[in-house]
Amino acid sequence: MTVPLAGTGTGTPLRTSTAAVVVVALALALFSLSTVETLPVGLLPLIADDLGVSSASAGRLVTGYGMVVAVASVPLTRLVRRVPRRTLLCALLALFVLANLVSAVAPDYWILLAARVTVALTHSVFWSVIASTATALFAPEVRGRVVAGLFSGLSLAAVVGVPAGTWLGQQAGWRIPFAVMSGFGFLALVAVAVLLPSRAGEEGDGTAGSEPSRRRFRVLMTATALVICGVFTGYTYITVFLTDVTGLPRSAVAPLLLGSGIAGIAGTGLAGARVDRRPRGTMVLAVALLTATMFGLSLLGDRVIAAVCLVALLGFAMSAMTTALQSRILHVAPGSTEIASAVGSSVFNVGIAGGSLVGGLLLPTGLGVRGAVLVGGVLAVGGLVVLLSESWVVRQGERRAAVRGGVPDMSA
Repeated sequence: MTVPLAGTGTGTPLRTSTAAVVVVALALALFSLSTVETLPVGLLPLIADDLGVSSASAGRLVTGYGMVVAVASVPLTRLVRRVPRRTLLCALLALFVLANLVSAVAPDYWILLAARVTVALTHSVFWSVIASTATALFAPEVRGRVVAGLFSGLSLAAVVGVPAGTWLGQQAGWRIPFAVMSGFGFLALVAVAVLLPSRAGEEGDGTAGSEPSRRRFRVLMTATALVICGVFTGYTYITVFLTDVTGLPRSAVAPLLLGSGIAGIAGTGLAGARVDRRPRGTMVLAVALLTATMFGLSLLGDRVIAAVCLVALLGFAMSAMTTALQSRILHVAPGSTEIASAVGSSVFNVGIAGGSLVGGLLLPTGLGVRGAVLVGGVLAVGGLVVLLSESWVVRQGERRAAVRGGVPDMSA
């Protein structure tokens, strides 16, 4: 059996089994990148102690990463639009491998930060093109399932990458996990170089939104910024929360992150099964669950059983939302899905950077880490309200166009 390879320009078919293996290779790359992105969350106290900086300063390794992705995603993606996707992805993965080797041997905080910035630059483009590259290998009606398969790498990063990296860092030093991720990145590089067709993702079905709408896209991005900022206001400092508020030993953090990641796999699978039929409803449900979880942690975080369950639920809801978000972007992108994905990545990382910054500012105040989680819940409520207002925003836009005597266009 074969499926059309969108964007080859030659009509050359690609076997379904080969296309599936390509998605696995891209998922492996996403696993490596996503693990490194959030690895400092689990290793934050170790990094701070070893480099002689505060927990808030170590948290800025996440803040700085997010700020770079937020600023660089759109311009860099526009800059490389004409580069063949296999060449581009291989170059990005090679840079990822080298930057993580530097992280593993960084003698001080500033060199580690510079290496993180370099990885963030690769993230800026990689995240923007990976979904459209993968979905272009398949028919449009299965985009949601392809995205779910691709984002299994993201879920596995939470299940295996970050928890195993946290445990390995506790046993052998925080530098070792970065070296290991560099090795996985190299494996992904080899797989992508060998398996991905040379002209994959060029000007095919994967480059246009199936239901383009500027207004819906703007609502989606605004809601995403608020929700992610809210989540990371608390999640960046989840290790501090679990030890200081819940009263768990530091050694318990890795197993809890593992449980959260396992729940995340379930969230990805469930969202992937629903999102092709109910894209907006899946997104709303995931955001509502995230919001409820943040408030639950703030109120019940000092109870061990409740905290363990809520951390798992947070992983479930976050993975479901991420899958639903990328699928929704592919539906409502008003132009190129790669540029829309770049905007989505930028907004997502504005939320991460903003959340970690807000949380860092709240830590030394009377609110502390528990208050940071509560503030995060309030921000997430704002995102949910914006998301629920989508239909109203679209109707208002159509009415304004009618009053002006215009005809509602694809921006509606």
